[in-house]
Amino acid sequence: MTKLARALTLSVSAAALALAAGAAQAETVRWARVADALTLDPHSQNEGPTLALLRHIYGTLVSRNVDGTLAPGLATDWQIHPDDPTIWVLTLREGVTFQDGAPFTAEDVVFSYERVLHESSGFRAIHADVVGAEAVDDYTVHVQMTGPSPLYPNNLTNFFIVDKDWAEANDVVAPQNFAAGEENYAVRNTNGTGPYQLVSRDPEVRTVLEAFDGYWGDAPQVTEVIYQPIPEAATRIAALLSGEVDFVQDVPVQDIARLEQTEGVQVVTGPENRNIFFAYDASSDTLRSSNVDDNPFSHPEIREAMALALDRDAIMQVVMRGQSQPSAAPLPPFVNGWTEEMHEYSAPDYERAAELVSSVYPDGFSVQLDCPNDRYLNDEAICQATVGMLGRIGIDVTLNSQTRSLHFPLIENWETDFYMLGWGVPTFDSAYVFNFLVHTREGSYGAYNGGRYSNPEVDAMIESIATMTDLDERNAVIAQIWDQVMEDRVFLNVHNQLLAYAVRDGLNIDVHPENSPTLWTVTVD
Repeated sequence: MTKLARALTLSVSAAALALAAGAAQAETVRWARVADALTLDPHSQNEGPTLALLRHIYGTLVSRNVDGTLAPGLATDWQIHPDDPTIWVLTLREGVTFQDGAPFTAEDVVFSYERVLHESSGFRAIHADVVGAEAVDDYTVHVQMTGPSPLYPNNLTNFFIVDKDWAEANDVVAPQNFAAGEENYAVRNTNGTGPYQLVSRDPEVRTVLEAFDGYWGDAPQVTEVIYQPIPEAATRIAALLSGEVDFVQDVPVQDIARLEQTEGVQVVTGPENRNIFFAYDASSDTLRSSNVDDNPFSHPEIREAMALALDRDAIMQVVMRGQSQPSAAPLPPFVNGWTEEMHEYSAPDYERAAELVSSVYPDGFSVQLDCPNDRYLNDEAICQATVGMLGRIGIDVTLNSQTRSLHFPLIENWETDFYMLGWGVPTFDSAYVFNFLVHTREGSYGAYNGGRYSNPEVDAMIESIATMTDLDERNAVIAQIWDQVMEDRVFLNVHNQLLAYAVRDGLNIDVHPENSPTLWTVTVD
């Protein structure tokens, strides 16, 4: 039977089962958040809302529980090879099928490794230490690393597995090159092993998923998911209060107290594994948006002045209404490598900051700040506040605020001088930050190093920790890297995000530290 025929058979069977069960048996959850997935290609964009939606459709080898622990997914076991510490042995789950009916086997995992390591993949840095993967048999895969990599399974929680035959049949062997504006079949079509399958998609309007009756895990109580991006905060909350949606993921901080007092609505909160920070190009000779002849950010005095001007406490109190954890380090507290010393920050000193700016530029200087307006909690408002703070010390900042689908390519294509970015750490280890944001952009490294930071000694240390088996020694090197990054002021960190979900009574949804709710685990009262 062809894959198309299998897909049609599954669709008809699912429809028949739904009719037989009756509409009253089904539970629909209408899920609203500020932004849509950028793409449905599972290896294109390493970005929060995109991952959150794809996680419902595509399976991963390893999953992460709400408490941060690892759990089996498409792999039931992972062990270092007894005869070669540079090989991870993955034992795959048997009896799993893709949503078109094709069996899941080791060849799909090997193909997915080849695809995720492609130059157009946004996930290459997660697997920077992978040499290749080999199918030993239908349910065993050997992953060859550059050296011993004892923590590598932490990198598998956002690695979506694709059906090799489906990808080849639909000419999507390579991931979509999002930054170049490329389209492919996988952008709007899916075939995963996850708990839900795609029914329809209207980008930026509505995506409908239905429970996949061939899913290997427990059948979800939520049988239909209607995902609706609603950028306007007031409209999002109004939709919840009117009963048009059941679950709002991005609750505006100013509405939390009111919703907590609203009958029929419950608010659940928790810390997010994500930092919000600014970064800047300190390496180029000149900046495209500045009025001076050199690069202001290349001067240590300017970077210090900006740090002294950023009033994190004011942002927390006024912009975030208390819903943030101010910090000097772009690392959430529960990630390996975080220290209390990195977290500490100074009170703003505008007089000293202005002196530092005038010591280099007596008349100050101008620059553009690129900021998303639909990605992070109060992102545009944080940028507006920062513009005012920097203006007090002689830095005239023009704010360019736009949708994240335009913002992120600026970083990937090195077309920004000064920008906001938020970064989560799904591996719960500092190497994830280093590989994407700190290492020189080359090969699989530095995909989101939009500030062009480059330090060969730091690069060497970053590469070395991938294969260190002595974890105490490894942590010592991680500390060295952070010392240098903080000394060089590579980032101007603002805070850790705190999360709030608002849901109608009767739905039990946990706050996930990666802000990636799993609706197939939701229970319904």
